[in-house]
Amino acid sequence: MKKHPINNSHVFQLMEKWAPKYLAYDWDNVGLQVGSHNQNVNKIMVTLDVLESVVDEAIRKEVNLIISHHPLLFKPMKQINFDSPQGRIIRKLINHQITVYAAHTNLDAAVGGVNDMLCQSIGIHSTDNLLETSAQRLLKIVVYVPKTHIKEIRNALSDSGAGHIGNYSHCTFQTEGQGTFKPLEGTNPYIGTADQLEFVDEVRMETIVPEEKVNKVISSILKAHPYEEPAYDIYPLKNSVKRFGIGRVGVLPQKLTLEELCKQIKQSLNISGLKVIGDLEKRVEKVAILGGSGEKYIQTAKQKGADVYITGDMTFHTAQDAWQMGLSVIDAGHYIEKIMKKYTVDYLKNELKHHSSIEILMSETNTDPFQFIV
Repeated sequence: MKKHPINNSHVFQLMEKWAPKYLAYDWDNVGLQVGSHNQNVNKIMVTLDVLESVVDEAIRKEVNLIISHHPLLFKPMKQINFDSPQGRIIRKLINHQITVYAAHTNLDAAVGGVNDMLCQSIGIHSTDNLLETSAQRLLKIVVYVPKTHIKEIRNALSDSGAGHIGNYSHCTFQTEGQGTFKPLEGTNPYIGTADQLEFVDEVRMETIVPEEKVNKVISSILKAHPYEEPAYDIYPLKNSVKRFGIGRVGVLPQKLTLEELCKQIKQSLNISGLKVIGDLEKRVEKVAILGGSGEKYIQTAKQKGADVYITGDMTFHTAQDAWQMGLSVIDAGHYIEKIMKKYTVDYLKNELKHHSSIEILMSETNTDPFQFIV
């Protein structure tokens, strides 16, 4: 077990490995909210929201890093008024040296993110994106390596994010050949003599790399390569490995009535109430789901062939529109996204299992403003 401390930046990198920031909508504010990248961390608390009651809980439990789903700082601030709710929160965070980090729409769209968590909990399988928002573009990178440094370059490629296909790493293809070069005045060649043409047995090593990681991969090549001026090529590819989107569409293991599905959702998501639109006796099988506010995607859910759409924050007239088009809707509330707390804690515990000094907690504070009176 590793006893030495780690800093917030290490935890941020783990979160962004799961939910890369480029998946977030451009109107969103994800990542560091308050605090420091460099502060050491020994206790992390995961929450859906950063309310004052949550910060008070973090202070009591001596937490120094809060991971939240909903950003604390969403709209631009023109002042920090300590008499306002948000100002009091910021003041407490700074005074107690608590850092806040948010993973919002990027965690919604990520593989294994909030919408996949909801599907797993309810029992929806064979899922696809409700609405595709981005695709991970792949590039091919080729680097020419002397035979003495094949292992070093292969490891550098893999460690920086290249050469990963599915659950396989270090995926490369190598072709032997002969490279030529002439060191000119002012050079300091690893191999060869100034002003003499050199012939070197080399390997052409090629692999794939996600576009967003290409700069990191090139940097790793330059550090690991023995040559003063390594030769490499980058080619665009038309294939992609991952498509990302918001919401999911899938099927239930068996057909249920709309009422039966409502009861199943209440039980599996541990919620006390929900609103439903449609015939309770209607049998449903194909389900669209989007955690959070999803009313503007009712047409998309209908076009995807969903029998029922599970989301939150449905307003009256949008609910009428869904009703008239024959789409059943279950408004289970925005708070169903609380499911991210358990899954995020489990993820971080697994990623940090070799750091025995790190404690990871799930916030016990209820941040749902609504109550149901039955």
